[in-house]
Amino acid sequence: MTDDDPNGTLPKDEPAESPAEAIERLAGELDGVHRRASGQTVEFLRGSTVFAVQEGTRVEFRLRAEIAAAGLRTTATSRSTRGADWIALDTAAGDTFTVDRTVAWFETAWRIALEGGWGAPRPH
Repeated sequence: MTDDDPNGTLPKDEPAESPAEAIERLAGELDGVHRRASGQTVEFLRGSTVFAVQEGTRVEFRLRAEIAAAGLRTTATSRSTRGADWIALDTAAGDTFTVDRTVAWFETAWRIALEGGWGAPRPH
């Protein structure tokens, strides 16, 4: 335990993969993911819908506006110029939390892309 982690609950190990490696793995594992590259930018599509964009260590995810707004309260995030339903994540830190958010947001954006809409939340 440390002063930063008095309860000993924070992960101690380095993540098994980097955010970029996680995206590559997910793009290969999830159905219907296509890449469209232009220079240093890679767009990830499901069907004709772009749901994530990677440029260097910056990754933007198309979520829902309320998810993106909540995500802005976490570290290394910023608003995207793509709209209220997008969030940008700087993955340079590459720590466990950044990898976890990368994986969760990539999968969520991929799922939402199939729904074909980013309006009101869908009923459960």
